[in-house]
Amino acid sequence: MRLGINLGYWQRDPVDDTETVLAAERLGYDQVFTAEAYGSDAFTTLTWYGARTSRIGLGTAVTQMSARTPAATAMHALTLDALSGGRLTLGLGASGPQVVEGWYGVPFARPLARTREYVRILRDVWRRAEPVTSTGPHYPLPLRSYGVSDGVTGLGKPLKSIAHPLRPDIPIYLGAEGPKNVALSTEIAQGWLPLFVDPERIEPVFGASLRDRPDGFDIAATVTTIVTDDVAAALEVAKIPLAFYIGGMGARDRNFHLDLIGRLGYAEEAARVQDLFLAGRRDEAIRAVPDALADAISLLGPLDRIRERLRLWLDSPVTTLLIAGVKDEPTLKAIRAMVPA
Repeated sequence: MRLGINLGYWQRDPVDDTETVLAAERLGYDQVFTAEAYGSDAFTTLTWYGARTSRIGLGTAVTQMSARTPAATAMHALTLDALSGGRLTLGLGASGPQVVEGWYGVPFARPLARTREYVRILRDVWRRAEPVTSTGPHYPLPLRSYGVSDGVTGLGKPLKSIAHPLRPDIPIYLGAEGPKNVALSTEIAQGWLPLFVDPERIEPVFGASLRDRPDGFDIAATVTTIVTDDVAAALEVAKIPLAFYIGGMGARDRNFHLDLIGRLGYAEEAARVQDLFLAGRRDEAIRAVPDALADAISLLGPLDRIRERLRLWLDSPVTTLLIAGVKDEPTLKAIRAMVPA
């Protein structure tokens, strides 16, 4: 199993996690991942850390497709990959309609088809076999005119990147939760980035979606990790992001995170969390998250307890463990010692 860290995105104030990243590199961690929601972006922070390191892999978990056209993402990726000496793993996600239409102001339409089209354009840009064109409905290249009043000049022409990518095959991982999205990752990507995963429930929940994954396919799971002697306090902290995603990262009638928690066996509890969160009773929503759920998808408690629960991950289909929440070097070192290289 490979081991990495996931720094996530800024919650409120800017955070420079350079010391954490340097410690992870010294200790032999394989990768550092950054993320974005609707605040800090993933590429800038990842470039910041890439400029201060020399070996550790750099990943996005995840960049949101609707934030950038495929060409823009391809440019970001080939630039960072070249400057870092070929260390980039590009994690992509479709996000959900609340963010896509509310923050980026673009339609949330046919996410599976959009993802397939997006990834194909990325690879066409990096391969530079010919000028990039796309006949797909989501990202037509060149842009077509649909009428005299749409503002399209009709002068667009197929172009080829003037920069030669260091690697024409930058690894792409998909952040996915629904069964069809997870299956799509095994078809068009090199890895899958699950957000909330119970190592004991991967086969019953995702087994059918992962059945056709190719050899070397990477399942890189982010795991909230809190080292403390107070397990009850750690559970309360681990519940906070769960309540936020179940209650606030999606509409009442269309929330992919809530749906996933239901498939993990907590549908009734998740509905209760959502009701409380949307009613503005956020503290109650956090408390309503089941202890068993927060514990199953996290690594919480004293190091001996974490070592014991880590066996569940080592025995699971997960191939990369992304530790989230740990910032100090002694704890990073202790966890590194628990995971076989």
